[in-house]
Amino acid sequence: MKGQDIVILLKLICLKKQEEEGNLNQPARGTGVDEPYSIRGLAASLGISKTEVHASINRSLFSGLAIKDRITRRIRPNHRALGNFITHGLKYVFPVKPGGITRGIPTAFAAPMLNSLLISPGEYIYIWPDAEGKIMGQSVEPLFKSVPEAVKNDEQLYEYLALIDAIRLGRPREAGLAAKLLEERLLKK
Repeated sequence: MKGQDIVILLKLICLKKQEEEGNLNQPARGTGVDEPYSIRGLAASLGISKTEVHASINRSLFSGLAIKDRITRRIRPNHRALGNFITHGLKYVFPVKPGGITRGIPTAFAAPMLNSLLISPGEYIYIWPDAEGKIMGQSVEPLFKSVPEAVKNDEQLYEYLALIDAIRLGRPREAGLAAKLLEERLLKK
C-alpha cells in the first residue's frame, strides 16, 4: 500500500459524484483526450504517472479497497472498506510528523471546509508545502507529492484529503470528528 493508492481511490469517488451531479465533463470523441476514469485521465488529473496509477489500481483491487464494477467494468472504491481503513489504520500506515514553517495550502484543521468545525491543537496551522501558496504554516507531508497541485482543481478531493490529515494529525476528539465527517461523505451515495 502506498499513499497514492488512497489519493487515486478518493479521486474515483469524486469523479463518480461529479458524474451523478452532471458536473463531469466528458471529452469529445476524437479529441485524443481520455475519459476521466481511464488510467491516462487519472494520471493527468492527479500528477501521478500512468505506470503508478496502474500499479495502484492493482494494489487496491488485491487489498479489497476497490472492486471492478460488473456493468461498467470501471474500477470503483469499496466505500465501507476504504472508510474503515482511513479511520482506523491510515495514521499508523502513513504517520505524519509536522515539519518546519513554510508557505503552502492549508490542510487538516486549517482547510477552509474544516476551520470552523475543528480547532487546531498547536499554535501554527498545518499546510502542504506549495511554491504558489500564500499561507504560512507548519509543513505536513501529503499522502503523495502531487496532492497540492491536484487539489487546486478538485475541491471535493481537497476536502477528503484535508479530513484525512485531520485524522492523521488530530487528538482523539478532533480525529473522531474528522472521521465522522469523512464517513458521512464516503457513504453518501
